[in-house]
Amino acid sequence: MTQLSLTKHHGLGNDFLVVFHPHVGDLPALARRLCDRRRGVGADGLLVGESEEGYAARMTLYNADGSRAEMSGNGIRCFAQALAARRGDLHPQRILTDAGDRVVTLSATDDPAVIHAAVDMGEVAPLGEPADWHRLGTDPMRPVAHLSLGNPHSVVGVDDVAGVDLLTLGGIVPYVNLEIVEPGPEPHAITMRVHERGAGITEACGTGACASAWAAHQWGLVVPHDEEILVHMDGGDARVRMHHPSPGRVTLIGPAQFIADITVDI
Repeated sequence: MTQLSLTKHHGLGNDFLVVFHPHVGDLPALARRLCDRRRGVGADGLLVGESEEGYAARMTLYNADGSRAEMSGNGIRCFAQALAARRGDLHPQRILTDAGDRVVTLSATDDPAVIHAAVDMGEVAPLGEPADWHRLGTDPMRPVAHLSLGNPHSVVGVDDVAGVDLLTLGGIVPYVNLEIVEPGPEPHAITMRVHERGAGITEACGTGACASAWAAHQWGLVVPHDEEILVHMDGGDARVRMHHPSPGRVTLIGPAQFIADITVDI
């Protein structure tokens, strides 16, 4: 039996386990075991760090169900916090993900367990309609956008996010991250709920916040303040900076919080 050392973090309630160089063959099985909230440690996903020449590290994300995901905006902030603790500094990090390069800029807060991070999330690109989308029965008058931030998103504008049966709808299109958004309450803000591919309903989604802010801006539902859109989610608020650092790109800004050091036998 081998001991594995991990850390647990969350970004606005979207929680992750982080492990570096685990030397485990079946990582999907490890993710399912550790992320189980009743029989394991419990998390929305497992982030695996490995060395990569020319980068601060390579990050691979396994969802709670063991599936591999290209990218997570909340996850990479948690990963960056864990990596910063290993390195002993808050220098910018260039991290390789399955969605490509992501640069994370870190800053300290008054709470030693919390950092703030700005992540260059890359370009927002259009996607085709996902499989079984017609089964949702979406009102054709509602705005819909299918977008990629390295991973797939479908964003739907609704009147009241609290009144939508998101669990049922997300189960119909489980291979896409499904976001529902309403404008406000502030002029520069939207309110969002999400059903994530491989994890179900989560309290927050960083890539989903970016997709939702982008879509809402395109629809004219929100007016950015200083080029930023505030995204209210069940777990807290993130900011999305539009067209940064260049047109067509977005930057995600939000916290990551360290929860615990964990050792498990495998």
